[in-house]
Amino acid sequence: MISVEYCQLLARYNHWMNERLYVVVGEFSVVERTRDSGAFFGSMHRTLNHILWGDRIWLSRFKSEAYTVPAFGADLFADFAELARERAATDTAILDWAGQLSPAWLGGTLEYRSASDGKLRRLANWVAATHMFQHATHHRGQLATLIKQAGRDPGTTDMPWMPGIIKALD
Repeated sequence: MISVEYCQLLARYNHWMNERLYVVVGEFSVVERTRDSGAFFGSMHRTLNHILWGDRIWLSRFKSEAYTVPAFGADLFADFAELARERAATDTAILDWAGQLSPAWLGGTLEYRSASDGKLRRLANWVAATHMFQHATHHRGQLATLIKQAGRDPGTTDMPWMPGIIKALD
């Protein structure tokens, strides 16, 4: 099982990476940002929408809050500035959630209705939390590739480079 500290680290990493990638993606024109590049969700913009969709639906499940989401794969926000604001708000909510986690919650079980097929599902909370973070990392990897293919450098995405992680010895 994972620890509370692990979730807190991943929440910080999630926030750091999202901030950095939104800056780079925001430098593209609307046409470049929304162009279908053949990725799973087509464009950079749609990939960002999907990551936000996933984070919000999992977070609502974790907090036992109702969240009516559009259909799987639907965009939440067409306007990039609004998408970026909502991303920042969701990152804050994830950091707050991780900051209040307990080992008891991680050891519990989550029951939810799947947005993709409507079936009732049950899994360990720690597995669901791990999935939320890995899902975002997976799609941010796709986004980094789209950014690079479009001629910009997304910068390092490795966790050890996140501020406060590496301790310089000289």
